[in-house]
Amino acid sequence: MFIKMIPEIGHFALIIALLMAAVQAVMPLAGAATRRPLWMAYGQPMAVGQFVFIAIAYACLTASYMLDDFSVANVANNSNSLLPWYYKFSAVWGNHEGSVLLWSFMLAGWGFAASLFTGNLPRDMVARVMGVMGMVCVGFLLFILMTSNPFERLLPGMPQDGADLNPLLQDFGLVVHPPMLYMGYVGFSVVFAFAIAALMGGRLDAAWTRWARPWTNLAWAFLTVGIALGSWWAYYELGWGGWWFWDPVENASLLPWLTGTALVHSLAVTEKRGSFKSWTVLLAISTFSLSLMGTFLVRSGVLTSVHAFANDPARGFFILMLLAITVTLSLLVFALRAPRVSHKVGFNWLSRDALLLVNNIFLVIMTVTVLLGTVYPLILDSLGLGKISVGPPYFNTLFVPLTVLMCIFMGLGSVTRWKSMAARDLIRKLWLAGVAALVIGILMPLLYRGEWNLFVSLGIVSALWIVLPMVRDVFDKTRHASSFLAGVRKLSLAYWGMVLGHVGVAVTIVGVTVVSNYNIERNVRMSPGTTVEVAGYQFTMTELTERRGANFLADTSILQVQRGDSGRSFTMRPEKRLYLATGMPMTQVALRPGLFRDLYVAMGENLGDGSWAMRVQYKPFVRWLWLGALLMAFGGVLAVLDKRYRRTASTREAPKVASQDDSTQNSTQNGAREATA
Repeated sequence: MFIKMIPEIGHFALIIALLMAAVQAVMPLAGAATRRPLWMAYGQPMAVGQFVFIAIAYACLTASYMLDDFSVANVANNSNSLLPWYYKFSAVWGNHEGSVLLWSFMLAGWGFAASLFTGNLPRDMVARVMGVMGMVCVGFLLFILMTSNPFERLLPGMPQDGADLNPLLQDFGLVVHPPMLYMGYVGFSVVFAFAIAALMGGRLDAAWTRWARPWTNLAWAFLTVGIALGSWWAYYELGWGGWWFWDPVENASLLPWLTGTALVHSLAVTEKRGSFKSWTVLLAISTFSLSLMGTFLVRSGVLTSVHAFANDPARGFFILMLLAITVTLSLLVFALRAPRVSHKVGFNWLSRDALLLVNNIFLVIMTVTVLLGTVYPLILDSLGLGKISVGPPYFNTLFVPLTVLMCIFMGLGSVTRWKSMAARDLIRKLWLAGVAALVIGILMPLLYRGEWNLFVSLGIVSALWIVLPMVRDVFDKTRHASSFLAGVRKLSLAYWGMVLGHVGVAVTIVGVTVVSNYNIERNVRMSPGTTVEVAGYQFTMTELTERRGANFLADTSILQVQRGDSGRSFTMRPEKRLYLATGMPMTQVALRPGLFRDLYVAMGENLGDGSWAMRVQYKPFVRWLWLGALLMAFGGVLAVLDKRYRRTASTREAPKVASQDDSTQNSTQNGAREATA
């Protein structure tokens, strides 16, 4: 009896969670406005209770999948009795209803974490943060209960078996990519809540930025890993060998990442110098709003994408209204409160402040560029003005030059002092790094392939220009210590997080430029005994076999691969699968990964005479794309662990920081203090 009632228990738990979210949205804000401590105290227990009940709902949906309860429409449409248990587990979020439930579960989790780790903050600030988080939770829980109930029943006409999970999603990528991506999206809700709470309370000071920076870095790190995992998944799953397609949904994940990156840098300036206050808040609002826009694009049915959930447009309209309300109300609060609590802090045009501002401007321009290319075709189509397609040529033509220009300022910013710096001092620090970057960047393509390539040279020069100035900066900060190791130990974790983040960008740039320009691809016809050569490797098909998996039949090609005349060889096994429940064919590529190259083989169509169409690719430095992303994310996590974010932030810090004059700021610009930026 209990097992049969599991979906109803989950549905009831969602209703209770909605009621608790409503209390959380109203009582703490009312208490902060009327200065009633008891009302303010409602926020934290409601956040805990909401997390518990959404967790119960999520557990109930997971149990329905694992128990093959096909009376639940969501299970019947996205699972099958033959589906392996680990895919049943991930199938929970491999559809619209389940993914929104996962989103809400993570949103409640971030709210729960915020309630645990904000005990040292002023009571009214905590109350406002909890209240704003409660409002966001109300919106998503209403969306689930009104338009996207994951526990809807198919009774009495329950099917005997399910339709099965989309074969594209029957992969490890589904297990890791969506949760990481959603953690990033949802994590920015906490930063958004801090920004709105700071505006409402008139606390746009260094204290609130210190509270918000760890949450920002953590959300940004999750989003970085989520995007990288999506790129990696598409690379090996779709059979094309590509890693970024400028797909609208891919772009939707990139947009909050770009503004989130700008927010990370802007928060650093606001904390260190007390400037960019209004700009920082606006970036926090924009980042969360773009996260909501990504949700709208995926679930509205307005676009066709391998990533998109094709659903009732009414659901898209609900999210659009939620997005409109969020943006309108937050911008209204910003317009009313920001002018009262912001003030100007002077700095020279040649300073870290100015260079970080330029960095932010470039990131915003890149965001607008991607946004226009993604949304403009949709707007034209909705107005009946025709259909156009905006593809890679548009994005590459605009995005690549902007990235190169941003790299120039990244290199300058890493060694520049706050407030002001003499041009001759900057030239003295950077001339050697500049010469080395140019010489190595020009020569490296010749040494690597024996032929010069402009774009590869430009990418390597840009990457080295990011890295080499930081090497000089580390040298300057450690040279006066008793030993190099002692100097390194004095540098903060936040500083090393910054270094790793920038190194990650450089590594990714190298990977992008090298694989884009030196990739080798051959489409060939192969049968047993056939040999083809690609990039010095001989691929010999030795055998064609068939095998049966848990829920599919597969034609497998066995390839013996040998490099040149060396006696060493290895085997690769690409497959062409046919899934039994859906009758859908899928390509399972064979990969031979390496730090400096990947070998990539995909089976195409059966040509009917015992031979198959095969795509064989040599992809140099492709792994550096994702290695760079991991370094960036690790840098973000490392910055979160900095000890200063674990200090008690007292209300007395704000006037102290705000009252610092320029002379005080200048006197503290020694190497040790710069290391904490």
